[in-house]
Order: sequence, then structure tokens, then C-alpha cells
Amino acid sequence: MNKKWLLPIFASFMLFSTTHIDSAEAATKSEVTETASKYLGTPYKYGGTTTSGFDCSGFTSKVFADLGITLNRTSGSQYQQGTAVAKSDLQVGDLLFFNTSGSGISHVSIYIGDGKMIHSQTNQGVSYSNVDDPYYWSSRYVGAKRVATFDEEQKAEVKQAAIDFTVYASRAEVAGQIAKALNLDTSDKNSGFIDVKPTHERAGAIAAVAKLGIFEGDVNGKFNPSSPITRAQIAKVLVLAFGLENASQEVTFSDVPKDSWANEYVSILASNGVTNGDANGHFGMDELLKIKELKVFIERLQQ
Repeated sequence: MNKKWLLPIFASFMLFSTTHIDSAEAATKSEVTETASKYLGTPYKYGGTTTSGFDCSGFTSKVFADLGITLNRTSGSQYQQGTAVAKSDLQVGDLLFFNTSGSGISHVSIYIGDGKMIHSQTNQGVSYSNVDDPYYWSSRYVGAKRVATFDEEQKAEVKQAAIDFTVYASRAEVAGQIAKALNLDTSDKNSGFIDVKPTHERAGAIAAVAKLGIFEGDVNGKFNPSSPITRAQIAKVLVLAFGLENASQEVTFSDVPKDSWANEYVSILASNGVTNGDANGHFGMDELLKIKELKVFIERLQQ
């Protein structure tokens, strides 16, 4: 195994800087609508997550990322987040879910008020629709989830009930583990991030990472210490951190598409024996990283 202690690990965290669940200030209702609407006309693209083309969950993920909130990657996994909301109690920013395939959750949109939603549709791309459209959407409606409550005072109460941070790794946890692995000086508790006070248990580790001059917070100057990351994201982090290269032939997993940005990193991680996937040949790229997984990965890399 080719191991190198490389600091570019922190550059990879910049990819996550705008995609976090945070219990602090986020956006107003009008900002939700404005953020989503700026993508009107963007074409639909299966598996798309960028402005060159979005699929339905790629679009919702991008909008919420712009607002500083992390969503899971797929419509089905987004349905596992937040708290259920009755159709009669919908608020701007609620996620609406539909069964368009005949087999469970297959579409997601964002409610923008007055009975309207914005989403990325197969034939129209990002566009508006009526939630109670009698010709299509109304009969396929499954339910709604509230991941964040937006108001007019620029605050958002994020529903954290779906994420147990005694089980899943937060950004603060990752910073702590990386600082320990790299033997960084964590005595300085002043991180420079507005949402990390010197009294935060991971303030020293976060400050140590920030001192490298590579790690950046989001556009609001936040570190978002209570946000999760996915297994796909940590694969890239670890490959960059340890300077890993393919140790054997390419290793593939059934849930990691060949054209996915994460494919190379997951394959390299697996070829070095850091991960084996599950019994079904899945890596779980969109699953949130667990603390025990993070520790095992680092331990294996340090052997």
C-alpha cells in the first residue's frame, strides 16, 4: 500500500463547504424560492447534479446545498430525512415526494407556496408545477418531509432527529480524527469560524485544520461542525490524505456507477484493502459515514 501523509485532504473538504445540515441560521422563505428559481430552465439529466443538468434529487440537493443544508443523494433516501408533514400544513421549503414509477418514492420536489412546487422534470427540466395537478401529480403524491423550517427572520430550525451523531460522523468528528492522524497541534481553540466557539469540544482540531490555509468554511464563514458526510466523500478524502494509488486491478461495486465522480476514489480505497463493501457487492456511496467506519478506515490506513 502506498501511504503518504498529504495535506490535500483538506482541499477535498471544500467540496462539502456548502452542503451541510446545520442548526444555525440558514435562509428565509423568499431565499428558498429565489435560490430554487435561479435554476429554472436547467435541463433534466439522469444522475445529474450540476447546472449542466439535474435529475429530481440532484436539483433538490443543489438548492439545499446552496442554502447550507445537506440532503441525501436520492429521492428515496431524502424521504428518510426530516419529519413528516401533512399536505394541509405545507410550508415553503418542504420536500414533496411522489411515486411516478409504480414502485415507491421516485420523484422529489420543493414546495414554494400557494400550491406550487419547483422540480426537475424529465421532459421540462427545472420548472414549476401545481402540487394538486389533477392530470398527473395529485394522484402520485406520497407525502412531504420538513428538513428545515424557514421563516422571515433568516433563521432555520433544522430537524436533526433523523441523524444520530453518536452513530454517524459529523464534520467536527472527521476534523478531530484527521487532526489526530496527522499529529496536528490542537492547543489553539480559536478557529475563526463563526459557528465554532472556543468551548466547542473539537475547536482545537478545527482550528488546526484551518491554520493550514487550505480548509475553507462556507460562504457565511461557518464550519458547520454538526453536518454529516457520505461514504463516497470520505473515500475521496482518504485517498487524497494518504496519497493512495490503485494497488491492484480496478475494484467495482454495483451501486457506484462507472461515470460517477466517486468511482475512482472508491476503487482505489478498495484495492488497498481499506473497504470491502457489503455482502451484496454494495459500497453504500450515498450512505452517511458512521463513526466506527471512519475509525476502521483510518486504522487500516495506518497499518
